[in-house]
This record gives sequence, C-alpha cells and structure tokens, in this order.
Amino acid sequence: MISQSQRPIRSHGGVRGDDLDRRSSQSEGLFGRIFRTLPAAAWSENALIELAGDGKTDDRLTAPPETDESTKPLPKAPSEIVDENNKPRTSRLHDDEENPDIDAGYTYLGQFIDHDLTFDPTSSLQKQNDVNALVDFRTPRFDLDSVYGHGPDDQPYMYDISGRYFQIGSRLTDGIGGKTIAHDLPRHTWKDRNGKVYNRALIGDKRNDENVIISQLHGIFLKFHNRFALENPQLSFSEVQRQVRWHYQYVVIHDFLYKIARKDVIESILPHLCSNKSIFENSPKLLFYKPKNEAFMPVEFSAAAYRFGHSMVRPIYRLNTKLKGGDDLVQATQQEIARGVDGRQFIFAGIAGRGLNGFDKFPKEWGIDWNLFFDLTGDKNDRVAANRTQPSYKIDTSLVNPLAFLPEFSIIDKSAPLDDIDKLKAKAVPGQIPNLALRNLLRGMSMSLPSGQDVALAMGLTPLTDNELKIGKATTSAEYKDLPLLISLALNKEGRSEFEGKAPLWYYVLAEAQHEWHKKNGEADTTVQLGKVGSRIITETFVGIMLSDSHSILRQAPAWAPEIGKKELFDMTDFIKYALNLKITVSV
Repeated sequence: MISQSQRPIRSHGGVRGDDLDRRSSQSEGLFGRIFRTLPAAAWSENALIELAGDGKTDDRLTAPPETDESTKPLPKAPSEIVDENNKPRTSRLHDDEENPDIDAGYTYLGQFIDHDLTFDPTSSLQKQNDVNALVDFRTPRFDLDSVYGHGPDDQPYMYDISGRYFQIGSRLTDGIGGKTIAHDLPRHTWKDRNGKVYNRALIGDKRNDENVIISQLHGIFLKFHNRFALENPQLSFSEVQRQVRWHYQYVVIHDFLYKIARKDVIESILPHLCSNKSIFENSPKLLFYKPKNEAFMPVEFSAAAYRFGHSMVRPIYRLNTKLKGGDDLVQATQQEIARGVDGRQFIFAGIAGRGLNGFDKFPKEWGIDWNLFFDLTGDKNDRVAANRTQPSYKIDTSLVNPLAFLPEFSIIDKSAPLDDIDKLKAKAVPGQIPNLALRNLLRGMSMSLPSGQDVALAMGLTPLTDNELKIGKATTSAEYKDLPLLISLALNKEGRSEFEGKAPLWYYVLAEAQHEWHKKNGEADTTVQLGKVGSRIITETFVGIMLSDSHSILRQAPAWAPEIGKKELFDMTDFIKYALNLKITVSV
C-alpha cells in the first residue's frame, strides 16, 4: 500500500514554466469541472492498486508481457483475407489487439494535442486537490504554444538568427548508412559535476521529447512551419504562425476527432459539418461544456477521458525498414528473431537502447519512416509485414506491459544485453509510482472526479451495468464474454466489490468503448472508437476551447480549408507530406 507520508508525486511530464501566448487575453488557464454538482467517487488505494495491476498478473489493466502479441515473431504465414476483387491477400494485421482503421501515428498525435492544451505541475496524485486552485501551465487552446513557446523574441535559442525559422537538429537516417529521412530536435549538451552527460531538447514543451516518436512528430511541426515560411516570404512570422495553427486545428477537427470519436456525437455538436450550411446557420450545440468567462480545462477531460490514448499504445514499434537488430542495428541475433523484436524497439524498456525512451539523444539510425505510422501512400492494405503501416492498439480496458514501468520514474540499465525478457522492465525509483494505470486512477480520485455511471446519468444516458464492465483486451467476441468483471475485484468480507455501481471515470471511458465494439461486431478486425460518454467529453472540450479562442479557426475562419494537400479533405498525412518536402536546412 502507498504511504500517505510519501513525498507528493508530480504529474507525468515534470515541471516547466508558464508558456503563455502573449496575444492571449487570458493570463492563466484554470482547471474546472463540467459536472460541478456530481459527487466525488472514492475507493481505497488497495482497490485501485488491484485494478491497475503490476504488469505481472492477468485480469488487470496492465497486461503481463507474455500477453503482448507484438513482442512475438511476426507470423510466417498470416491468415488470408479476400480483397474487393474476391482475391486472397495477406492481412496487414498481425495480432487481435490492433485497431485496423486507426494508424499508430494517431496515438502520438493525440499525445501532441494533449501537450498543446494542458499541463499541471502542481497537483499531487495522492492527496485531494482543489480544482479551483490548479493552474494550467499550457494555455487551454489549440495555439501550438508547445511548439512556439514565447516566440523568437523571448526564446531566441529555438530559432535561427533571422527569428523566422525554427532550428532543427542533427540528421536521422533510415538505418546504417541510409539516407536522411528526418532530423532530431535541436539539443543542448552539457555535463554535470559527476560527468553525467545531458542532451536536452530546445523546444517549447519538454514533454514533446518524452519518447522518440513524439520527439520526431514535434520535428514535423517545426519543418511544416519552416517550409510554409520559406514559400510565403510576403507573410510575417505571426502570419505564418497563424496559418500553421489553422492547418493544425483543421486536422484536429476534420481528421483526429473523426478517427477516435463517434461521428454522430461530433456532428450533433458541430451540425454544420454535415448539413452543407454555415456554422452561423447551424450553430454549435454544447450541452455540458459552458465556461462563464474564459475557457477552462475540465478535469473530467484532462484527468480521465482524454487519457484513453494510453490504451492505444503498442508495446513495440518499427521505426524504419532498414533496422535489423536492437543491440546490433545491422544484424539481429537469433534470440531477437525468436522473440520477434528484430528491427523493432519497445516504447519503454529497462535497457538503454532497446526502448524509445526520451529526454536524450538516440541513435541517428532511428529516423522514422512516417509511412509506417500514417498511411502516406494510400496503399496500407497492400503493404504487409515490415512494410505495413502499423495500427494502433484498440481502445479497451488493457494497457501494454511497458506502461507499468515508465522510465521517468524508473532506473534504466545502461549496459545489459537482451538475454532475458525480464530485463526489459525498468526498476522503480524508490518512492515513485512507475505504473501509468495506477497513476491515472490515483489522479482521478485526487481530483474528486465523479464515477463513470454518474457522468453517464448526467448526460441522459443509460449507464453500463456492473455485468457490462469488463477488464482485458478487446480481441474477439468469444474472448470478450470470458473477461472478468470489474466487480470481481476489491471485495470486502461480505463479498461485495468497492467498484459496485461506481467505476473510475477513466476506466469507464475505456470500458464503454470496448462494450460498444462488442455490440457492433466484437471481432478482431472491427475498429474500436470512443463511446458516447468519452466522445461527448472530448468533442465538447475541443469545440468549446476553440469557440472560446478569438484567434481559432472556428472563430476567425469557420469556412476555411487548406489550399495544400487534399484541401477540404486535408488530414495528418497531408500535413506530414508537406513538412517533409522541406526546402531549407537550418543548422543548430
């Protein structure tokens, strides 16, 4: 059990300064509540620990490593499926946890959006927090302050000497001796008095260096700005910044939201998207997110619903097709091949060089081929095995094993080879909580969040029953029926569960998505999106924040569409392809 006398544990990400947009009329971003009158839900810490699991036991939120199918060898003879011409072809899906229509890159776009919107360095996981006293050190708006920071006047080290272009870092290649396909973030290198070397990214929000994938995605935004600035010399820096923000906001509304949330919920909130009428004729309909003065960050969003993306994280990723091994990038060992980790890296690992751990330089050969994360070429169903676009994992009540050992709160071995699967697990720093599922559950309770059932009732929905709240992976309908129930945990002497009729809101959002997947089809190739509660909280928060921002696309240009890429169908693939055609190289 966690001692209440322990030093308070800060939120996942660390402390950073107050990065505010100077043009904003708001001097601070306050947290608040959407459902202000609902009672707080509470459980014993032991109950939350039991639900989170330890990464070793089945039937908990955090899965044991042997159940992560992606850590096993890719099938030599994948099952055959039939294409539109009734001809068999090899499936690009490799395990039942994969979410077929949501590419893995959207997991990290979601993380990027989160870092743009919110950060709270002041709250504690283990003691009750006064939401009215919390300060959001990200402006609660889609303004890319995580990228631009205070701008070139206040943070000139992020920009070139002209102040018009971002600095970019060293070249990244697609394997040993490969071509340059990406760039690292610009970094400052120094040694402390003990000789330890640090390589910290010079960016507007250090969290965008948490892992190698989000780090290189941040680099895409730097390159998009640089190319747009180069091709539009008549525009000032602030005008370029405005255009970059609008392209980003367009992706958030028209691409990202439709990937993760229910279409009917999105278009009930923004009816003009499906009516061929203007936003003024069919105005937005926000039922619950209603700020009185300025936009606020709802704790129901930040501490619960928007953490759905943690269930989408894969345990292991292929960065490019040229990487062969792990310890040796050129040649995989027989053990790596047997384990299925040849040419792929774990999202987090206890062995340096085997995980995509952030906050440091990484091998220059780890340049990301973005076609493996987003379908840039439009042919993902024809690309299989190592060349495929990797799907995200399904939104369900299961987190992959590496998320039980967050490197920020763990000790990483600098020298151990991969000769034992247990070495992939980092060891917790004494007094810290490295398990992401437990951190989420404790944070939700510390914020006095209502239960998922109470939120559903407040929305006029019928809540899921105790017999519909499961724990485990969304794989097949038959396996779903055998999953354990939430109420099988945290039993008292009378055999009653602490979770009876009262599920943590974060968990409930995941269980709701999983239950709706089961009702639709419940098979491995069925896409899982958020349910009505999760879709409503996230979409209303996104739209409400944009409507409260006088500089947003919904306020300044609601009928605007990009002039590049697929124009009205512009999405994240267009954003990336534009950025990667960068015609300027800015040295550090």
